Amino acid sequence: MTHTKPLEGRCLCAAVSVSASVSHRDLGACHCDTCRRWGGGPLLAVECEDQVTFSGEAHIGVYASSDWAERGFCKHCGTHLFYRLREQPFYAIPVGLFDEQDSWQLNREVFIDQKPAYYCFAQTTLQLTGEELFALHGAS
Repeated sequence: MTHTKPLEGRCLCAAVSVSASVSHRDLGACHCDTCRRWGGGPLLAVECEDQVTFSGEAHIGVYASSDWAERGFCKHCGTHLFYRLREQPFYAIPVGLFDEQDSWQLNREVFIDQKPAYYCFAQTTLQLTGEELFALHGAS
C-alpha cells in the first residue's frame, strides 16, 4: 500500500515533530541488546530511509550508539526519536511517534538471536539473527 501523504508525529512534550514519507505500512522489531537497553523492550520501528524531516531540531540530542549508527532523543522529555545509520540514508522511526496508528503490519524481527525468552509476538514474521542481518546488508 502506498502512503501518499507524509506521516506526522511528535515527542511526548511536542518540542520535536517528525514528518516521514513511507511507501509501505510495515514495521519491524529489533531485539538487540542495545535497543532493549535504550527502551526497555524491543524497538518497534518504521524504516524510512532518508524521507524524514524534523522540526524543533534544537531540542534533539544525539548519541553515537555504535561505530555505524546513532540514536536521537528529545532533550526535554526523553522520547526516542530515531535510530539512523551514519554512512547510509536510513532512519528507523519508533512507530509510536506517529499520530496515525492504524493499519501497521509487523513483518520483520532482527537480532532474533538476542531476544530474551520472556516475550514473543503472535505474528509470523521474517526473523533474522544479527549475523544474517549484517550479511544481508554487506556489513561485518
